Amino acid sequence: MVKNQTSPLSLIKCKFTSKIFFSVCKDMGKSHLIILLVIFGIYAILQANFTMIIRISGRILILFFVGAFAACGPASKSVRSPQKEEMESSETFFNKLFEDKTAFGTVVSNKDAWNVQVIYTKIDRNSSNKPRLTTYSYNERPGYFYPASTVKFPIAILSLQKLNELKMEGIEKNTTMLTEAAYSGQTPVYNDPNTADGRPTIENYLRKIFLVSDNDASNRLYEFLGQEYVNRELHKKGYREAQILHRLAIGLTEDENRHTNPVKFYDSSGKLIYSQELRQSSLVYQTRKDFLGKGYYANGSLVNAPMDFSKKNRIDLASLHKIITSLIFPGKVKASERFRLTENDRNFLLEQMSMFPGESVYPSYDTTEYYKAYAKFIFYGSQSDITPEKIRIFNKVGNAYGQLIDVAYFCDFENKVEFFVSAAITCNTDGILNDDKYDYSTIGYPFMKNLGEALYAYELKRTKKHLPDLSSFVYRYNK
Repeated sequence: MVKNQTSPLSLIKCKFTSKIFFSVCKDMGKSHLIILLVIFGIYAILQANFTMIIRISGRILILFFVGAFAACGPASKSVRSPQKEEMESSETFFNKLFEDKTAFGTVVSNKDAWNVQVIYTKIDRNSSNKPRLTTYSYNERPGYFYPASTVKFPIAILSLQKLNELKMEGIEKNTTMLTEAAYSGQTPVYNDPNTADGRPTIENYLRKIFLVSDNDASNRLYEFLGQEYVNRELHKKGYREAQILHRLAIGLTEDENRHTNPVKFYDSSGKLIYSQELRQSSLVYQTRKDFLGKGYYANGSLVNAPMDFSKKNRIDLASLHKIITSLIFPGKVKASERFRLTENDRNFLLEQMSMFPGESVYPSYDTTEYYKAYAKFIFYGSQSDITPEKIRIFNKVGNAYGQLIDVAYFCDFENKVEFFVSAAITCNTDGILNDDKYDYSTIGYPFMKNLGEALYAYELKRTKKHLPDLSSFVYRYNK
């Protein structure tokens, strides 16, 4: 009786098949290997008799376990994505960026004493113009810095979110909003002289916040929102360390800041369409021990001890950076972390954030005091003589108690440059607060200008596979 024998051609096929299978196995996971096993089983049935099927199947089973080990064993730990291999560390990136000792030497050597923090996000677009973000952080640390007027940024966004939640016909950002007074420390608002018709509106308050960082405008929106709403919403979106506790530039008690004014909305005929009564926040906040400086002035006298900021506003730079990222690219954060805005809301905010004071009709501003790049610290510092045609910066700044902060998305439409940068620095070398002797002009503004210029120069030289289409960020301003 003649034994069944595998032909030379079949052996060649089997060896060739084994090599292919083993090669593929090394780059596949368990579930894919099982599918491949089934395919090769069918292949064996089509290619050979029963005896050969057993032989080939045995080889395939051996290869399956070898392949599974190769795909899932220790060797897989050394495999890294191309993105990770290409991405340099934050330390390496900023060491290169800050190589200019004239521009950055003093800041780098005092980075801890001056609480210097920088977050930069590189943006790479694909062929469909979708962004991929790579973030680098410099001296990111848990220490407290006073956020100053940057708290107006989430307050502004939340104001439009709350309007959407009211869902009452006739209430829009341009609806007349009158603020009453019903508690200690409160003041009313019945008209706004810096509007076309004298009506106070959320729309005009938002314009003032981004054009000149108006304190009263922010306070009126804080009162519309209520302290509890602001903090609950930020905490729900993942900004759990945030504590927005008080109005700005007004010396009120903790209790007075927990109480927010009654607010009423009227339609164009003067009919009341919505009334919000006096509100009180009952939130219990995490206990803090935040102190700054080595001394401070209180009631005209110097107190030789750090100033207690534990009951003052708090939001860290990473949170502010993420907030501006979520506004520019909503799809880059989780749905639960996004603000509930319409596309019209988003475009309105971006228009105000990028507008220069002199481009606004209402509210209108004296361009001698409020120069072109007023409240644009990154890239411009305190520079006033600029030509802004090709560059727009969508941002929110803050400065108080010697703290200087800017949170920005930078656009150069001509050269197709875009990036995010958020930065904070303490400009108070004598360590004394409330003495009005801060180093904004000698330390803070030059640092912000040099930082923006260095990042811009880096971006101009950086090779991009796909240039960004920035047309969606071009706005027609009032003037």
